[in-house]
Amino acid sequence: MDKGILKNVAINFCGLILPTFVSLMTVPAYIKALGVERYGVVSLVWTLIGYFGVLDLGMSMAAQNHISKARASGDAEESARVFWSAFWLNLGTGIVGGLLIYFGAFIYTAYFTKVSATLQHEVYRALPWLAVAIPLANVSWVFAGSINGAERFGVYNTNQTIGTFLFQMLPLAAAWWIAPNLQTVLAAAVAARFIAALMLGHGALKVLGIRRIEPPQWGTAKGLFNFGGWMLIASTTSMIGDTLDRVMLGGGLGAKAVTYYTVPQNLVQRLNMLPNALVRTLFPRLSAVGRDHADSLARQSLEFLNGVFTPVGIVAIFALEPFLNLWVGHDIATLSAPVGRVLVISVWLVGQASVTRILIQSQVNPARAALAGLVEMPFFVGGLWFGIHHFGLIGAAVVVAMRALVDYGVLLYLSAIRMRPIALDMAAHLVFLLASLYLAHAWPALGESIGMCVVVLALNVAWSLTMTPALRTLARGLLVRLNTRKST
Repeated sequence: MDKGILKNVAINFCGLILPTFVSLMTVPAYIKALGVERYGVVSLVWTLIGYFGVLDLGMSMAAQNHISKARASGDAEESARVFWSAFWLNLGTGIVGGLLIYFGAFIYTAYFTKVSATLQHEVYRALPWLAVAIPLANVSWVFAGSINGAERFGVYNTNQTIGTFLFQMLPLAAAWWIAPNLQTVLAAAVAARFIAALMLGHGALKVLGIRRIEPPQWGTAKGLFNFGGWMLIASTTSMIGDTLDRVMLGGGLGAKAVTYYTVPQNLVQRLNMLPNALVRTLFPRLSAVGRDHADSLARQSLEFLNGVFTPVGIVAIFALEPFLNLWVGHDIATLSAPVGRVLVISVWLVGQASVTRILIQSQVNPARAALAGLVEMPFFVGGLWFGIHHFGLIGAAVVVAMRALVDYGVLLYLSAIRMRPIALDMAAHLVFLLASLYLAHAWPALGESIGMCVVVLALNVAWSLTMTPALRTLARGLLVRLNTRKST
């Protein structure tokens, strides 16, 4: 894997970590300023806006794909046509979504929520700001996709991080200095989103060299719809699949079981920042290059992910129960740790599958990846029902991990890449994770757990360096740089 890709992975990784820390740090201040009930309403509002992300219709990913190809061919005019076509389409769907959320939220608040009359009045006054937030989010996704399509990840992550700071701090400042009510907080949040959108838009125009406004080109728009529609189906299926385990657990075992499951799940899902950074980096590059080069990049990326992410997974499996004991107490940790260990393997497998998925979407046909998810869904539902009713929490976690494994196998086959060396490399690293799972369960005492972790970690790193020349070269290069810095 070339140094440019590794640099972009590092940039995207930092861009994912910083907003996470900012969000976590501001939660207590928001609760203190707004109170538990108002903060709950604000959280529901932004969750609702997230669901309206389907109105993007896959345009941001489609724009990213088409702009990557246009820039690879040196066609600046095509990049501009794609940008403006995606912008106007998303602005239109965003305005429709804003109207829908305005009237829908009014009805929901009036008839289906249990809030005080005062808070209900605040929600009504905040609805116009909520409606404005939808088209703002829609066009921001196009700006982000355009910048990423040009592989200017530094520009994207700088603007995104500043935007996240504004989005977290402006509403909090408004709550403290103006009034701690919903309309003030949401107005400040929309103002922050507007500033962030302006920054992203300016960055996109500058990166693409666009100097004038153009109308949408319907031929270009049709191509974007053809690609984006399948991307939308894939992302919607993934979103449903990612929440279905908790929904079925709640229905089958009750709210306590959901708590024991979601506590470790929310924790281990933080691990996916590394594969997400890799996927964000790879997608525009895979869209721009030829098939042979794309296959080589995908194979190198999977080797890199195995070599770097497997040690992270091993440490997470051994460290999970001690951390949960400190974080949420012994009672919850005892029930949640076995679930979390299995979910670590699930996150690791999802990272593998994500690389093969974007290879299909960029080089083969996005319809194949979307249809694979649709076909797998009924089997996943049946598996979850069986696992929950017969094995409880651990049954749900195992089914989620099995779904990720099957998804990876299916996508690897559909990608039409040379499978055997990739599958063997993945299987070897999976054995290390399964061994860690067994050892962490059999020897839970802290001292024993640390010792086992060190042994398995050392063996896995030795295996990676022995069997993967590219990782060996990368490790040697890092050592040379460290020694050079020490000598200077």
